[in-house]
Order: sequence, then C-alpha cells, then structure tokens
Amino acid sequence: MKALDIKLFRDVRRMWAQVLAIALVVGGGVATLVLAVGSHRSLEETRIAYYERYGFGDVFAQAKRAPRALADTIADIPGVAAVDARIAKLALLDIPGFSEPASGQFVSLPDNAEPHLNRLYIRSGRLPEPGRTEEVVVNEPFARAHGFSEGARFSAILNGKKRELVIVGTALSPEFVYTVGPGDLMPDDRRFAIVWMSEKALAGVYDLDGAFSAVSVKLQPGAAEREVILRLDALLDPYGGQAAHGRKDQTSHAWLDHELDMLNNMSRTLPPIFLLVSAFLVNLTLSRLVALEREQIGLLKALGYTDGSIVLHYFKFVAMIVAAGIVLGSIVGTLLGLRVTGLFGDFFHFPFLVFAKAPDLYVIAGALSAAAAAIGALRALREVVRLAPAVAMQPPAPPVYRRLLPASIQLDEVVSQPTLMMIRNIARHPVRAAFTALGMALATAILVVSLFTRDTMEQLIDVTYFLADRQDATIGFVEKRVENVVEQVNRLPGVLAAEPFREVPVRIRHGNVERRITISGRPAGADLRRIIDVDLRPVALPETGLAISGMLGHILGVAAGDTVELDLLEGARRTVTMPVVATVEDYFGIRGMMDIDALRQVMREAPVVTSVNLSLDENRKEDFYAAVKSMPTVAGVALQRVSLANFRKTVALLITTMASIYTGLAAVIAFGVVYNNARISLSERARELASLRVLGFTRGEVLRILLLELAILTLVAQPPGWVMGYGLAWVMKTNLAGELMRVRLVVEHSTYVFATSVVVLAAVASAVVIRERIDKLDLVAVLKTRD
Repeated sequence: MKALDIKLFRDVRRMWAQVLAIALVVGGGVATLVLAVGSHRSLEETRIAYYERYGFGDVFAQAKRAPRALADTIADIPGVAAVDARIAKLALLDIPGFSEPASGQFVSLPDNAEPHLNRLYIRSGRLPEPGRTEEVVVNEPFARAHGFSEGARFSAILNGKKRELVIVGTALSPEFVYTVGPGDLMPDDRRFAIVWMSEKALAGVYDLDGAFSAVSVKLQPGAAEREVILRLDALLDPYGGQAAHGRKDQTSHAWLDHELDMLNNMSRTLPPIFLLVSAFLVNLTLSRLVALEREQIGLLKALGYTDGSIVLHYFKFVAMIVAAGIVLGSIVGTLLGLRVTGLFGDFFHFPFLVFAKAPDLYVIAGALSAAAAAIGALRALREVVRLAPAVAMQPPAPPVYRRLLPASIQLDEVVSQPTLMMIRNIARHPVRAAFTALGMALATAILVVSLFTRDTMEQLIDVTYFLADRQDATIGFVEKRVENVVEQVNRLPGVLAAEPFREVPVRIRHGNVERRITISGRPAGADLRRIIDVDLRPVALPETGLAISGMLGHILGVAAGDTVELDLLEGARRTVTMPVVATVEDYFGIRGMMDIDALRQVMREAPVVTSVNLSLDENRKEDFYAAVKSMPTVAGVALQRVSLANFRKTVALLITTMASIYTGLAAVIAFGVVYNNARISLSERARELASLRVLGFTRGEVLRILLLELAILTLVAQPPGWVMGYGLAWVMKTNLAGELMRVRLVVEHSTYVFATSVVVLAAVASAVVIRERIDKLDLVAVLKTRD
C-alpha cells in the first residue's frame, strides 16, 4: 500500500466523527431523491400495469335507457377499439349492525363471460351465477371494513324495493381505485360499496332487459378522444344520455392522478432543495477541512510528491466520505421509498405493486453529491498546491487587525475579554463567518419547508370542515326532486335545519381552453354550506352571473368581468354565455357557483334540488339514520364528521407521513452541518486556544470563547433561515396546487420554533462534544511548530 493511502486511512480513522457527519449530510440529500422519485415511479408503473392488464376504459358515459343494439353502433365510431355496455345504478344500503346509512354503486356483470373492459381482479370467492338474483360481488375494502366474507348478507333498496343480497366474492377494479360516495369528499370504505351483480338480475330489478344505462369505451392508439366523445353524445342523447367524458374527468382516475401528481410535485420540489443544500454544505465543510491540511500538504511537496498526487490523495479522501454518504443515503432512501410505495398502494387498494428499477436515480444523486464535494476540495487545494513547500509548511500569516469602531467606543468596557476575542475573530473572518451562518440558515430552512405541509393540512381542515362546509349531513337523491322535498326532509327526526342544493354538470369554455365542471346552486344567505374567500370571510353570491374558483379562473385565463361559454349537460342541452362576476379562492376542485334561483332560470326548469344540507340534533342521529334508510329516493348520505375523520386518516396522513420523513432527514442534515462547523472551528483555532490555556485562561474561559462564537452564529442564522424556509414553502405550495386540491401558504409560529430548536439542540450536542475535546487538549502537541 502506498504511503499516501496509509495516511488516507489514518486520517479517516482519526476524524471518523467528522467523516460520519459529512456522510450523513450527503446521505440525507441522496435519500430524499431516491425516496421521492423512486416511490413515484413505482406507483406510476403500478397504475399503468393495472390499467393495461384489466382493460381500464378511456371514455365513459351514462344514459337513462339505451337499447343494447346501440353498443354495436358505438363500436363502429372511428377510433373505438372496444365497447362495454352495462347497467350502473346508485342505491341505499342497510348493513346489519351498522346504524349509519351506506350507499352502493351497483354495476352489472355479463352472464357467463368477462366484461370487455374494467375487468375484475377477484380477491376471494367467485362471480355471481346468472340465475341467482341475490348473489353479488363487493369491492374488497368494503368487505374488509365490515369483516364480511363469502356468505355474508346485507340489504339494498333497488328501484324502490328492499332486497337481501348475499356476498359470493370480493374483487378490485381499475375503475374504482378511489371510491367516493355521493356527496362525500373522501373515500369511506364502511359507507360506500361497489357491488357487482349479474346483468340479468340487475336488468330485471330496473326493467332494463335488452338495454343499458352506462357505457365504457376503449380507444385505439392515436384516436381523437374529443371526436369520439362528440359522436358518443350524439348517439346517446335521444336516450337521456349524460355528457360523455374521458379518463381525466373520471372520478377515480382524477383523484389517483391528483395524488400521484402531488407526490411527483413533492419529488420535484423537496429533493432538489435537499440536494442543493447538502451539496452546498458538503462543499463548505470540505473546503475548510482540506484547508486545515495546509502544513501537511507543504511537507508532502517537500518530500517530492507532485501536485497531481497530492490532489488525487485528497480527492480519494473526499471520495471515501461521499461514497459512504451515497451508500447510506441509497439504502435509507430505498427502504423509505418501499415504505411510502406500500403506504400509497394500500391507500389506493392496488392488487399488486410494481417496483420500478431506477439506477439513474442513484447515479444522478451520487454524481451531484460527488461533484459538490470535489468542487469544495478543489477550491481549497487550488491555493495550497500553488505555494512553495517552505511557505506551505508555515502557518498562515497572522491577520492584520483594524479598528472597526470609533476610538471613543471601548468594547472592553462593555463586554468581557473572552467575548471581545470572539467578536474580533468573527470580524477578521467575515466571509467564513457569513458562510457558516448561511449553512446553518439553510439547515433551518429545510426544516421549515419540511414542516410546512403539516401546517397547511391543518389549516385546510379548519377552513373546509369548520368554516365553509358546516353541515352535519348531506342527503343526495337518485334523481333531482321538486323543491318541496326540503320540507319533507326538514320533518325527519333530528333535523334542525335544511338547505337545498342544486348541481348541474357543464362544460365551461373560454377561447380554446375547456373544462368539465359542476355548477352548484345555493340559496341566498346559505349558512350550512358557505363559500369562504382567501381572507376566510363568507362570500355572498350575486343574484345573477357566475362565480368560479380561483384555480378555474387561472386555468381559463378569466377574471371578474369576463364572459365564458357554458355547455349545459343536463336537461335541454344548450350553450349559454354568462358573465363571471367573482372568483373565489377555494381549496377543493374547480367549480362554478350561482344563486339557486339564477341557476333555475338558466336551466329553464321548475324549482328542483339534487341534495339537501342538514344540521342535526346529536341526540337523535340514530332516529335520523333509521328514517333515511326507509326513503327509496335517497342515493346516499354524506356525514361531515366521518368525512373529516377519513380526511385525517387518508390524504392528510399520506402527506404528513411524507413530511415527517423529510423532517427527519432535514434534522439529520442540520445536525451534520452544525457539528461539522463546530469541529472545524475547533481545529482551526486549536493553536490559539492552547496558547490561551498556557497564558492562564481556564478551560471554561477557553470553551466560552469558542462556544459563544458558535452560539452567536447559530442565532444570527435563524431569521434568514426562517425567510428562506418561507420562500421554499411558497415554491412548494405553488408546485402542489392542482385542479382537485390546493393548499394555503401557512407556516405556523410553532414551525419556526421547532426548526430553530432542532438547530439549537444540534449546537448544544456539538458543544458537549467540543467540551470533551477541549478538556483533552494536549497543549504541548498543539503548540509544536515544525522546523
């Protein structure tokens, strides 16, 4: 082994703590990239495989009653590869031992054959037999939530009649990855089921023999989706067809796409921040560390070693540290990525997971870290290798002190001598002190941005569930009902107040930009379901015109005063032009809002409602549930408290879990930064501190000089760290904004306190280590000067 290689291993062993701390910083940056990008790729590959293997459709439409023969005509539309015509109906469920009303989406299965599209992944049991009208297959999450197995029974109100059903199997479908019941915001596996039933049995119940009420279409590669949708709408229109839509507007796919987009946006926001921060910190730390080897470099040059061999030696030292960090970060990132992938896989009930192989991630993360470390080392070595051996072996020339304050100001009369020495040391190395503080500020900033998602989720919950949607329950009807149904609902046991709600599907268009949305009609002065603006104040809808969400206005490029075109997709379909009178900053979906009477005029219809929002008496909820279960016109009941619990359990849990992981990695990086700065400061000032000990300073006084400097720089770094953290949170908030959900820029004071506390604790831990080092300082060895 070469002499320089022996020195290399001795240096690594001697400085193992600093080597480990730097490796942790590198590993933290690598782990974030591998975790975020790796888990997103795996989930995306899983979705693609699931859709392809089980024939998820591309275009979907519904109708009242279309003849079965129309399916052949649909198949002849240019660009259509496959068609699956079926029966789909919503119904109220009555589950034994479960008091709350539940609902189910009933879907027909062809007898003695598999459906062409949206095929089932059978988890257990079998498919219903054609002659057994009571047999059904349910989605696995619903069965698992109630502990159902083959043979379990429950009831459903189908076409006004209560029927007892028996479960013969459980299944999953690519069409129902994300299952949301009528009126609900979040999935609820206990209260919403997907129920597959024999086509013959379901057709008999709804008098749809030889007919269908829903159709799925698979497109050929390169087919024009919009053209197929227009042709499909024209065919279904005589049969009460509702406007067809593509995958983008299919509820399950839209939410799955949104969740994956949020994960992807987090992977494009936080990991680059972490990598850049860790790269900067590694650069800063290693450049100071290599500069400490100045005298050794001079000695090596005096012994005949070339500049190239010396540079290579230190690059090996850097490479060993970075390699350890890359390996550590890759392992941790992979394990965390598997955990996150499994967590999202369980949430979406994927029947299998495909773990994407991504060697390029490790290469990119490693290359960035290695490049940053190499630049840091090269920057320090560049100056040292230019020196002649005799000059390099000498300590650097003493700094020239200058008076920074007027002679009339005597600091020694204000502060103690050790404090004055600390201030002078910072003043004589302003650039080094500034970069040290910047490193600590960046450590604080990544902690702030990691905690930001948790803060904003809590704010989102407060605004949505306590300020805007304040109803206790929402009753949704199978068909729109005349307005006097509100009075009927108001007489149900336990109902304290009832407000009508009307929803109409439309296509909204401005220029070449178009979206499919729902316009909600609300009564003037609605108190249960309010619209809240960005300042958290209720918004009163104007008597005429359309109010739209701020995100929809951004997408369409419109503001208050502009006009938009609306294609009404219900009733007498027509296109109307309507002014936008207000934009509202909401957080879920893109939608339009109107006064309910103004919406009725646009629809040219009598007063009707599609749902009713309710305030309930807590003591009479069971009576209310029992009464609703006897109403055949009800499609489902959304319960606000259950929705809130599901939100915390699902979406908020996923996001805060990711935030917790990033916070932990940020804390590791913060500790590595502070500890390295403290250790390097001790190494740089060892001779000076030993001289003070010889001159009579006590250990405590010497320690105070060093630690007071660390404390000052740590505290000075916090305000810039907060500002940078807030800026990074703004970047993340912007990247997380999507059509289905958005967040506010909210960073609580407790977040700044926590971030600063982590950095301060890292400084305290470093101070404990430094104290032990100073106590063990060998004065003679440190003060030796080579001849």
